[in-house]
Amino acid sequence: MAQKKILMLVGDFVEDYEAMVPYQMLLMVGHIVETVCPDKNPGDTVKTAIHDFEGDQTYSEKVGHNFMITADFDAVSAADFDALVIPGGRAPEYLRLNDKVLDLVRDFDRDKKPIAAVCHGPQILVTAGIMSGRECAAYPACGPDIGGAGGTWIANNDTFSNAHVDNNLVTAPAWPAHPEWIRKFLEVLGTEITL
Repeated sequence: MAQKKILMLVGDFVEDYEAMVPYQMLLMVGHIVETVCPDKNPGDTVKTAIHDFEGDQTYSEKVGHNFMITADFDAVSAADFDALVIPGGRAPEYLRLNDKVLDLVRDFDRDKKPIAAVCHGPQILVTAGIMSGRECAAYPACGPDIGGAGGTWIANNDTFSNAHVDNNLVTAPAWPAHPEWIRKFLEVLGTEITL
């Protein structure tokens, strides 16, 4: 397996599991993962939020862990990475207001590099203008945005454990989909795991 270099976009109140678990899973299989956030430096942290499904009409939110930034956002380029990961939570709603974030996403997509987005992460894909004619799984509240951008929202199963692949896009509705989402992302990356 060829080791891949993966960029992860995070911000304050990124969903804890959707940042930490994929980060650890990708490192575990031997890939390099760099984490970046606008206006943060290597060694800084972002605050995370834990979203849980407890029978309410939407998820509940609790304080999560601090998540480490490992690279300089201003210095990164899509040309230096093989793939992009965009966790959900509340961070995507304001990260999508950053022009460099949108340019990075467009560059990864233009070069047909794998992009994995989960939960509210597809908000950034929508704002970057890359959803027209494409299919995407996401948290249900993002469905109207995906449709409004000319894409098709893939409905979630009852457990939010489904993931969807549309060429270089690998998307999922929420952290319960991690096993399928990361498995499909690894397949798109060309990562082979043998037991």
